[in-house]
Amino acid sequence: MTMKEKIVIYQVFTRLFGSNSVHCAHNGGKLQNGCGRMADFTSVALEEIKKLGVTHIWYTGVIEHATQTDYSSYGIRKDHPSVVKGKAGSPYAIKDYYDIDPDLATNVPERMKEFRNLVNRTHRAGLKMIIDFVPNHVARQYYSDAKPEGVTDLGEKDDKTVAFSPSNNFYYIPKTKLAPSFELRDSEGNKYVEVPAKATGNNCFTQWPKTNDWYETVKLNYGIDYMGDNQAHFSPIPDTWNKMLDILKFWAAKGIDGFRCDMAEMVPCEFWGWAIPQVKEINSELIFIAEVYNPREYRNYIHNGKFDYLYDKVGLYDTLRSVVAGTSSAASITGCWQSVDDIHQYMLNFLENHDEQRIASPFFAGSAERGKAALLVSALMRTNPMMIYFGQELGEKGMYSEGFSGQDGRTTIFDYWTIDVIRRWRNNGKFNSSLLSKEEKELKAYYTKVLSICNKEKAIRDGAFFDIMYVNYGNKMMNEHRQYAFLRKEGHDLLFVVANFDDSPARSWIKIPAHAFDCLDIPKEEKSYTVKDLLTGKKEEKRLVPDGTMYIELPANGGKVLKFKI
Repeated sequence: MTMKEKIVIYQVFTRLFGSNSVHCAHNGGKLQNGCGRMADFTSVALEEIKKLGVTHIWYTGVIEHATQTDYSSYGIRKDHPSVVKGKAGSPYAIKDYYDIDPDLATNVPERMKEFRNLVNRTHRAGLKMIIDFVPNHVARQYYSDAKPEGVTDLGEKDDKTVAFSPSNNFYYIPKTKLAPSFELRDSEGNKYVEVPAKATGNNCFTQWPKTNDWYETVKLNYGIDYMGDNQAHFSPIPDTWNKMLDILKFWAAKGIDGFRCDMAEMVPCEFWGWAIPQVKEINSELIFIAEVYNPREYRNYIHNGKFDYLYDKVGLYDTLRSVVAGTSSAASITGCWQSVDDIHQYMLNFLENHDEQRIASPFFAGSAERGKAALLVSALMRTNPMMIYFGQELGEKGMYSEGFSGQDGRTTIFDYWTIDVIRRWRNNGKFNSSLLSKEEKELKAYYTKVLSICNKEKAIRDGAFFDIMYVNYGNKMMNEHRQYAFLRKEGHDLLFVVANFDDSPARSWIKIPAHAFDCLDIPKEEKSYTVKDLLTGKKEEKRLVPDGTMYIELPANGGKVLKFKI
């Protein structure tokens, strides 16, 4: 019988992981600043990532996207720079759904073979592999030079004289020219011309996208007449549905283990419910992760859309961020799990990703240490998946001024750049940590400890959860606004988890309700236990008493995970 696994995802921005330039130039090109490759994910690298406690790796940005780098000598069409964000371009402006991004190849003509090798190396390391699927929009100059024989390109047979047709792949603004609020010329004065203008990816149905719009992309048409009666036209099956299903099947057949579906809620739920079961006929173990931010749509995209997991962004992430910042009470975490209790196993927890600001940046917490308590809650609270973003475990700040991205506390997805802490951790492929600071090593060790607990401890991997905050409201011996406590139990293993979000150590007497003993089948006789803190390995003597209290000494910005054998 296969042991149940708690999914722990390591999201990595593929082109940045192996970049080694010590001195990058602002807005520099690939030749100037360098670029990481798939080959940088060596067996050693993947083994080191797995040691963090990771089960899955999400390679972000592997499908070919628009770029300002010229690959025309390899038969790849050039992109007009005015409709590309940054020198490297956005990985969410897909230029060819059937190809691997040439930036990532050691030998560009062999890029698909190199991708298959990456799949195999990932699996040999004991990791499962996730890639992006970007269904809502494509690059303005989408053109597939690698599509299989018999495949018709997106928009190739569109009727461009009408704004909408269920058989069209794009939306048009007929008899108009794309005319954004910025210049569409390159450095040599060559102008980008689009006639008729297509609707922009973020549902901008005019010819006048602004700089804050996703102007480098065009919206795909799944059969909803947004510019007309807003009605759905799903019978017969729209052409875009069939094209996107073919693309999903193409990648599923490459041996990957899952898709992270970008802005899935901007695509009709009906498409997902139709497509996902068909793709899973290739591999029933494939997982589909949806970027959905509207809580009112969660159950729709799970039950009708057939998604395996959804981002818990507007609930747990936003709440933990505000608790770390001190603008919300730790007690508010309870409301997060209660709001999704019936679907908690479908929710994906995270504290960082490519869209969000780094914990260590001054835009978030200003220190990676201040995210440690949030990590305990996010990773250990339930059995659902947990995700971290590469460099999070090393305290990456995201405070470079790379170029298009700017200094905003995020790691750029648009520029050629080197993430210094990743470069030093890699240390030319040695991964020996000799170039890391003491603080970076300690943070990495903490992340490794917490993420490894996720699957080493059956109470976390597959156990019951009990929030004990409700009996601690108003408890003068515990700061409910800066501390959060819960229990996890499976079999004879009971874990008592307490997170301290305060910048100072804390001494607390935490109440444990008799109801928890009933729900978790904990022996009710008063008994003393020798318990182990799974974060430090230290042992303590604790007593479990129904409706009693337990004395806990907590480190600043951290917590304890006490293991009882009952």
